[in-house]
Amino acid sequence: MPRSYRLIAAGLALSAAVPAAVRAQDLRSRIDAAVVQASDQIIKLRQQLHQNPELGNREFETGKLIAAHLSSLGIEVRTGVAKTGVVGILRGGRPGPVVAIRSDMDALPVTEASGYPSPSTKRTTYLGKDVGVAHACGHDIHMGVVLGVASVLAPMKAQLPGTIIFLFQPSEEGPPAGELGGAEAMLKEGVFKEFKPTAVFGLHTSPDLPVGQVGYAPGPFFAASDGLSITVTGKQSHGAAPHDGIDPIVIASQIVLGLQTIRSRNVPPLEASVITIGIIRGGERENIIPSTVELSGTVRSYNADVRKLLQRRISEVAELTAKAGGGSALVKYSLGTPALINDSALTKRMVPTLERVAGKANAKVIQPTMGGEDFALFANEVPALFVRLGTTRPGGTSGLWHTPDFLGDDQSVPMGMRVMSNLLVDYLTPKGPTP
Repeated sequence: MPRSYRLIAAGLALSAAVPAAVRAQDLRSRIDAAVVQASDQIIKLRQQLHQNPELGNREFETGKLIAAHLSSLGIEVRTGVAKTGVVGILRGGRPGPVVAIRSDMDALPVTEASGYPSPSTKRTTYLGKDVGVAHACGHDIHMGVVLGVASVLAPMKAQLPGTIIFLFQPSEEGPPAGELGGAEAMLKEGVFKEFKPTAVFGLHTSPDLPVGQVGYAPGPFFAASDGLSITVTGKQSHGAAPHDGIDPIVIASQIVLGLQTIRSRNVPPLEASVITIGIIRGGERENIIPSTVELSGTVRSYNADVRKLLQRRISEVAELTAKAGGGSALVKYSLGTPALINDSALTKRMVPTLERVAGKANAKVIQPTMGGEDFALFANEVPALFVRLGTTRPGGTSGLWHTPDFLGDDQSVPMGMRVMSNLLVDYLTPKGPTP
């Protein structure tokens, strides 16, 4: 081939390659500018959500606010998904895959004492008790971030390849008794059937990381979370005559201590597990030995074999301890959400994005947690990457999740918007992210 023709062919190949690279770089630049432009509005939305928390499967006003914002951006909206959930569909102007991003919506029965400038003063009835309600796990930040991502990317839809599905999921903390909720309910209603994503992304607040840092890990990230209840039955008697009865309080106490030996003596030392009894209820008067005591708790694990071992040994320890004390124990073990496993290949592919957006020093591999997260159910369906977003103001303090003094800083929201918007855009770019 003559040299002139080779130069023309090379020039044509370069001109075909450049637009894709230019488009990707242009989108990245536009993301940064759009985050700055949208931040004030989104932070105000976060504050509004924070002041008006709602418990699981009761996120009615929350869902209306989310749907209204998505609709204002021209995003196709579906409401009433899994009772109160919202799904937004942003169709890009160029061919490409389908990708999903998820935020949870529900709050907790916690009375806030965080010092946040726009605190929640809401109260409701939970399990027959008057309780405060607060976003003490940061779900208001999650919603703010994902609403912000929608604000950033919707104006760019003509240049976006593929389709983005925004999942606003109710009841991550668990639905009320007798109700179906959370990711399980959304999947059962077919949220992944009509628009089957090739990947799903999500995030969670981290009060142990400062604003500006992002944590991730390939593989195991959040533990399987199971429920446990034990009813110990004895024989009621006068408190001054314990020999005339069978004391279920003593038996229950021995069961609680015995359960801890499962972790120390039955589970392999290098395998992660937790057995926690969080509720003990029994008795009506200080001088009456009651007939029954109720125990409730949570069980956490990663390894499937360990999960089975825990279930078996908990029943054995409780039942045999009660029998030794002359009573009986009825154990109910309910399998909850599985372990959340980040897809290793997807994580490896997206790490350059995290490092580019947050900086290499601020994109950290962190240890898995024994906390549970029903995002795991989405991750069981398609490759997933779940990240932790630093939410504590540098130099400030925050309580841990589910505590009255949990305090997420507003400035974590724009950081989350940048991280998640770039993850989506880089994933949708055919050649993937580059540093």
